[in-house]
Amino acid sequence: MHLETDVLVVGAGGAGMYAALAAAAEGARVLLLDKNMVGRGGATVMAQMTVAAALGEQEPDRWEDHLADTVRAGRELCDEGLAEVVCRGAPERIREMDAWGVGWAREGGHIRQVVAPGHGRARCCYVDFLDTGPAVAGTLRKRVSRASGVRLLSNLQVVDLVVADGAVRGALALSVGDGALVEIAAPSVVIATGGLTKLYARTSASNNMSGEGYALALRAGAELVDMEFVQFFPIGHLAPRLVGMDPIMWDPFRYKLGGRLLNGAREEFIDRYGGEDRGRYTATRDLATYAICQEVERGRGSPSGGAWLSFEHVPEADLRAAFGPVVDRLLANGIDLTRQAVEVAPIAHYHMGGIRVDRRMRSAVEGLLAAGEAVGGASGANRLSGNAVSEALVFGEIAGREAARHALGASRGWDGAVARRAREALAPPTTSADGASAVALLRELRDLLWRDVGPFRTAEGLARALARIREMRVRDLHDVSVPDDRAFALELAEWHELRAALEVAEAVTVAALARRESRGAHQRYDFPEPLPEFRFNQAVRMCAGAIAADRASEVGA
Repeated sequence: MHLETDVLVVGAGGAGMYAALAAAAEGARVLLLDKNMVGRGGATVMAQMTVAAALGEQEPDRWEDHLADTVRAGRELCDEGLAEVVCRGAPERIREMDAWGVGWAREGGHIRQVVAPGHGRARCCYVDFLDTGPAVAGTLRKRVSRASGVRLLSNLQVVDLVVADGAVRGALALSVGDGALVEIAAPSVVIATGGLTKLYARTSASNNMSGEGYALALRAGAELVDMEFVQFFPIGHLAPRLVGMDPIMWDPFRYKLGGRLLNGAREEFIDRYGGEDRGRYTATRDLATYAICQEVERGRGSPSGGAWLSFEHVPEADLRAAFGPVVDRLLANGIDLTRQAVEVAPIAHYHMGGIRVDRRMRSAVEGLLAAGEAVGGASGANRLSGNAVSEALVFGEIAGREAARHALGASRGWDGAVARRAREALAPPTTSADGASAVALLRELRDLLWRDVGPFRTAEGLARALARIREMRVRDLHDVSVPDDRAFALELAEWHELRAALEVAEAVTVAALARRESRGAHQRYDFPEPLPEFRFNQAVRMCAGAIAADRASEVGA
């Protein structure tokens, strides 16, 4: 099958849907596709907390103050140009979503805003309890379904980009339904596939956050940046068993009601590690992750290997006033917050790194843009709470607009010969029953990254991980067993996912090994302090299949 469009948007979460709407508004024909269901995958639909924007609805605020908090959280490594784009643009996007009927919570006629960790004032808006992400995704899904010029396709997995003479010409996609390879001609491609946190054994990610967009860009000739910085949400649910609820649900409870984070001896401990956390949730995520892991390492963890989170001091009336229906859902899980604490521990949640772009979301490859979590650099070494959805909306709008303008002025079209070579390069794996399954290798990779490239790292562990990842790329990937019967090509889709996952895992590990310091979300036991000589970003490139990291430009250069 051969399809043609002006703008191809790969990934249909919040950033992808916003990009599609913006591109269509410029008059471009848009194809919005997703490997799962359009509008129901990605990270936005799972976001349960708040969205940061300097609206000034609750108290005076300026985008410059939002930027200062963002840069502070980024530990001196933010691309301040990109961070400024987010902070300047967020209020307009939030008000546009309000006009589209998303339903931001209100108080006294104003959009209600609260203080979130790392923010100097009440800046973060939300919809209802833990429903912010689903409300944002649902609103965008309705808009794209009615948008003129936007075609939606689900169950298509983009497996490679077609590039000629330094410019993107389109993509090759796998139809998961029948295993067919689909050609998509497009002079502009927006990568909006989210992050890579599915590659960790403990994760809050949706099923399609395995870094495939990073791999597509890397193979096409684009640079990645800040790949070593994986954010671990400090208080992911650990115990008792929780069914049908998101493991990162505790954040709004904690900062709205002042949940107490306690070690195994029921002592508050964040202040031992340079944070202020008594009574209110003010510690940033990287510091809280470090503190919990240190308490566990020193034998002061909770029984399941984390920390206690207690709301036992909060009156039931206050709990119900803030989170009424959620309290009942917890009771159905056997959890009574007025009588018991829960156990929490770090969980892979967000990736600060990604595709290196300019302020117009353009990569080094002509016609290739990125949006949302696929973009690297704006958050530096640690993302400020509440900025994820803001980035998705702001970057999505810019990427879609710029992609349309490029496509409508482009003179270069589809190159059949290049596409043919790209198809031939996608060597299918063996159909022998002797090889391992892609699922088994993905499971091994997730365990490997959690153990050796997780919240805390050492040169020994990183070197061990890198050697095994490279062995899997060179040998195991090509011995994977994929059945001949591809009526529903899940095994083939998993092979392509494994291929991308190994490339991305190598990029993260190479960058982490080279950064011999601790900064933000990158923590090294063997180099426990931030060092001024490492105040620079790292760029990751692929050359003839080899992946290497080296120094990018100085911050601010």
